[in-house]
Amino acid sequence: GAFDDAMRHALTKLSHLHFVTHAQAGLRLRQMGEESWRIHDTGSPGIDAIHQLPRLSVLELETQLHIRMGARNLLVTFHPITLDAQPSIQQFRELLKALEVLADSAGKAGGMSVILTAANADPEGSSLNALARDWAARRKDAWFFESLGQVRYLSLMAAVDAVVGNSSSGLYEAPALRVPTVNIGSRQDGRPRARSVIDCPVETAAIVAAVEQAMAMDCSDVTSPFGDGHAAERIVAALKSAPDRHALLDKRWVTAE
Repeated sequence: GAFDDAMRHALTKLSHLHFVTHAQAGLRLRQMGEESWRIHDTGSPGIDAIHQLPRLSVLELETQLHIRMGARNLLVTFHPITLDAQPSIQQFRELLKALEVLADSAGKAGGMSVILTAANADPEGSSLNALARDWAARRKDAWFFESLGQVRYLSLMAAVDAVVGNSSSGLYEAPALRVPTVNIGSRQDGRPRARSVIDCPVETAAIVAAVEQAMAMDCSDVTSPFGDGHAAERIVAALKSAPDRHALLDKRWVTAE
């Protein structure tokens, strides 16, 4: 769902060592003609960060961010879908309609808080951010942030009932924190999923149903398919054992087994 796939493929052919986050990615590199000895399945360093970073408490988050956590809480990030025929802004409006339904319904049962973080800098990103900012400003149960920083973002993710949107963090970090994800649309197509990830189309009713399903899930035994928190150690070991410069620079095309 994003044109950065083409950039990733180009970088692959310019690179001499590859540290992939899962076995399927390693297979794709071999299909692109990369030699097996150059490919190391290390897992994602992002999972390392989850295991190592001290997290803030709910009270600390509320104090630092000037938010109010409800009985139910959602962390929402929606990025542009740069290769989709349906405009990203139209898709985001469907998501906001769903959030309104959910938050208004939850108001009778202790309330729901919605924390939105900004879209990236791809085309339509600024329009999505303006819409998110205006939507949150009109509500007492929603807040918009340009950036939370790693510690606050992961701390907040660990504290919410579900991660909603189309960010890769819903597939990478959220399962490692055992938090359910509602993944909307096509942006993350082709990536492995933990059982805590619920895929849904970009339709208001479908998003509402998926979020309700996610908030009822037990994710206590979920694991991320992207690593176990020891990626950095594997990367360092591979770098230490790498062959000399001549062998690294002499790239050859091989046929995938």
